[in-house]
Amino acid sequence: MLSLVRRFGTSRVAFAATATSVNAGSQLSAANAALLGEARNDWTREEIKAIYKTPLMDLLFNAHLQHRKHHDPTEVQLCTLLNIKSGGCTEDCKYCSQSSRYDTGTKAEKMVDLETVKAAAIKAKENGSTRFCMGAAWRDMNGRKSGLKKIGEMVKYINDELNMETCVTLGMVNEDQAKQLKESGLTAYNHNIDTSPEHYPNVISTRSYEDRLQTIKNVQKAGLKACTGGILGLGETEDDHVGFLHTLATMDTHPESLPINRLVPIKGTPMAEELSNLPRDSEKKLKFDSILRTIATARLIMPESIIRLAAGRYTMRENEQFLCFMAGCNAIFTGEQMLTTACNGWDEDTAMLARWGLKPMKSFRKGESQAQIEAQAQGSAQA
Repeated sequence: MLSLVRRFGTSRVAFAATATSVNAGSQLSAANAALLGEARNDWTREEIKAIYKTPLMDLLFNAHLQHRKHHDPTEVQLCTLLNIKSGGCTEDCKYCSQSSRYDTGTKAEKMVDLETVKAAAIKAKENGSTRFCMGAAWRDMNGRKSGLKKIGEMVKYINDELNMETCVTLGMVNEDQAKQLKESGLTAYNHNIDTSPEHYPNVISTRSYEDRLQTIKNVQKAGLKACTGGILGLGETEDDHVGFLHTLATMDTHPESLPINRLVPIKGTPMAEELSNLPRDSEKKLKFDSILRTIATARLIMPESIIRLAAGRYTMRENEQFLCFMAGCNAIFTGEQMLTTACNGWDEDTAMLARWGLKPMKSFRKGESQAQIEAQAQGSAQA
């Protein structure tokens, strides 16, 4: 594939165009424009929708070329997530097993101690993970000075002793709290926008969309990398996928990491009940091609972001995961568990990636683009 791209790269637009009907020309032109243009933050919904609606074969082809332009196609970032404070959250997110409002069997627990985190992080590193993530079921960090200090100690140990990247998700944070986390050595802060601004009120009422966007701004202003994405399968439509992508692509700075979660309906949550009552042919039931379109569109319009296949990956067959990587994914969560849902194991993922010819991305280094690799190779040859 790489040799074909090198040989025919200058004619890729013509190649794609010959495989597409005239009626789909506008969508293909949009995908080609995204591929050939520079990174932008002024995308319109109409432009994103045109890309999203590109015939699927052409959309994946262009997205994969975009991926190779900006990333090393042989590297995947391996991340492990530890739930450091489970249950008892006061939010009413309809999908979440950790909300205190729903009877899901998840109990409220105290935050784990530093030794527990050390042991989990060491195990993750031994199994090839290079970013260690920690999540706590809190609405925000107000009044949690002691908790913030302890988390800072966890971050410092993982960075200094294990040389791993760190990411936390602790709910809403203000700018001062984000700065404190930055000073501890934190690499990234996760705060998902979940879905489109239009569909968001159908999922959550206790935290506004603007609240989420403000936290992301606070994180980026403090100098932390923003990890923000969403959940597919919340009863949304394809227009909501476009709206979700538009929100991310028009941020002043695109997310460093963009997790794509596939909802795992959890018994006891309102979302699980709502989805079970939808007609089989409802447009609000998530289809796999919609996942591919969302990932591929994200890769074309946010070319430098790391796109992470996150929760719900264990529900996908290997060939489906492979297509997601062809569409632009280059990171996964791997290990023993997500927060309260299952996760593909290290051994399983190591074997899978070996079959694909992929290797773990090193810590503190985003994958180099194919252009950079070729330039380095050329320089070495000349030397």
